Amino acid sequence: MRICFGAFVFVYYKVWGVPMIRAFGLDKQNEWERIITAFQDHDVYYLPQYAKAFKIHGDGEPLLIYFESGGTRAANVVMKRDISDCADFAALEKGAFFDLSTPYGYGGFLIEGDGGETAVSALDEEYSQYCRSENIVSEFVRFHPLLGNHSGLEPMYGMTGMGSTVSVDLSSPEVIDANIKARTRNRIRKAKSAGIMIRSGYAWELFLKFKELYEPTMDRNNAKKYYYFKEDHYRSVYEGLKDNCLIFYAELNGEIIAMEILLHCNSKMHLHLTSYDDRYLNLSPVAFMYYETALWGTRNGFKSLHLGGGVGASEDSLYRFKTNFNAGGSLRFFTGRKIFDAEKYKYLLETRGKEAGFAPAPGFFPEYRSVCG
Repeated sequence: MRICFGAFVFVYYKVWGVPMIRAFGLDKQNEWERIITAFQDHDVYYLPQYAKAFKIHGDGEPLLIYFESGGTRAANVVMKRDISDCADFAALEKGAFFDLSTPYGYGGFLIEGDGGETAVSALDEEYSQYCRSENIVSEFVRFHPLLGNHSGLEPMYGMTGMGSTVSVDLSSPEVIDANIKARTRNRIRKAKSAGIMIRSGYAWELFLKFKELYEPTMDRNNAKKYYYFKEDHYRSVYEGLKDNCLIFYAELNGEIIAMEILLHCNSKMHLHLTSYDDRYLNLSPVAFMYYETALWGTRNGFKSLHLGGGVGASEDSLYRFKTNFNAGGSLRFFTGRKIFDAEKYKYLLETRGKEAGFAPAPGFFPEYRSVCG
């Protein structure tokens, strides 16, 4: 059954008159936030303000999909994308084919209460029915490595183990120091000796300075176009996440030489983006900045600082640099893949297959979006 409220359509599936699936858009932001923050393990990636920033970036329409039945509550935040907006499918009818993806970062279902096999099966059935009714063809999920919320959902998704990510234990300054490798401790001392100061703040001018430093950083790393965020995206983060965001920066002789955008929520901190002036990398400002960020987290009652992994989940030089802050090991990162409508999925793949030379990149999902504009 569909019930329309303003610009958003709520879809309900009922058992004995009780709603099981409800979907909330940004026009129901207060309700979305109330539901999500009631989950014990909620994180910044599930907040509507975070998802909104990536709508502005062009990633789709944010939705909270909420399931409740018996002793089970479950919530998933997704970006709903009209496949006709992809250049390779411009001829498709608008509104006829959609797919879902986790917002930039991590996500996947949060489940509280009964998470047993029978409950997950009921969730899977209702969720799949909802998605098919909304012309949603497939879903790609980046599960949250700190929460390990892929576990138990193997019946719902095809799981793929990706690379590793690094998290810093913030139990105490002593624990932080013990987990930093000796070479990196020396680099931090070198940065201090050079006169670098680590500061933090939350001003729009800092976001603009971050953008100024970040784009050359992406140029040096040959980053894809997607990773160049426009000013309106930063403005959305700045205005929407004031209670969940902070900028740390390294300063030398009054000049900012490295910066990071830190996200935080519910005892968890996440290194969101980092930028730097490569003329000063020999002084290790980034290592010093990460260290001071961790100490700030400890002083303010946070339990973990998630540094993330390498580029594209690879265990590259960026990942190896981050492992210097956790000698105790890393966390495994999983993705989930789901096809709701096999017939439509096949049609989309066959449509792409008519292009000269088209071949899906190995491991890419959904395959029909491979090398898709």
